[in-house]
Amino acid sequence: MSQYYNPRRTKYLFNPNDEAPFRLSRSKIDLFLECPRCFYLDRRAGISRPPGFPFALNSAVDLLLKKEFDIHRAGQTKHPIMEAYGVDAVPFQHEKINDWRDAMHKGVEYLHEPTNFFVTGGVDDVWVNPAGELIVVDYKATSKEGEVSLDADWQIGYKRQMEVYQWLLRKNGFRVSDTGYFVYVNGKTDREAFDGRLEFDVKLIPYVGNDSWIEKTLIAGRECLDGDEIPAAGPDCDYCQYVEAAKSQE
Repeated sequence: MSQYYNPRRTKYLFNPNDEAPFRLSRSKIDLFLECPRCFYLDRRAGISRPPGFPFALNSAVDLLLKKEFDIHRAGQTKHPIMEAYGVDAVPFQHEKINDWRDAMHKGVEYLHEPTNFFVTGGVDDVWVNPAGELIVVDYKATSKEGEVSLDADWQIGYKRQMEVYQWLLRKNGFRVSDTGYFVYVNGKTDREAFDGRLEFDVKLIPYVGNDSWIEKTLIAGRECLDGDEIPAAGPDCDYCQYVEAAKSQE
């Protein structure tokens, strides 16, 4: 039996006959858009894609950024990057902020009644402007030559991620700005020596989100899981292409 199938996960899998709301994370919505077949196998059959390597350095950067912004959250002051980029906002102080940032156990939550999906997503940060609009903020870390941007095709996932967070907060009754921000840190490689220290350039990238795709995607995802046949693979799914190529060699 495949090592990626875990029978103990069956209680977390989708059952078309179960009337209880089904928990669906932001990442699983993105999985459906990438490949309906992988989504179906994951949520309906308990067969997940092979796991990727953990990005421990990225996690460390996320944690340190959260600590840094929390200092300004406590004092309701602007972070220097807000001052540098002319963003009139402060980190949002709310009793649920730690729950919203807990992607594994809580996140921002909303029951989407048409599909009975309990949609969740863990934000990195939320700011608020003087008009009382919430601003979704996402942290990204990399190390590359040149300027970081959101221009690559594969970064559509970053943009959808922010749009889901904006949608979730709106569904929780908050006024949310269409413009969110990516705090993008880029590890410098042009130093003469490491000296036990890695330095970063920090860039704030605005992004104007549009969450109009989410409702129809949730409905399509529900229809996918309700079906009794495994759907077709996404046209650009590397995982499914690998499986098909392996089969052709049998």
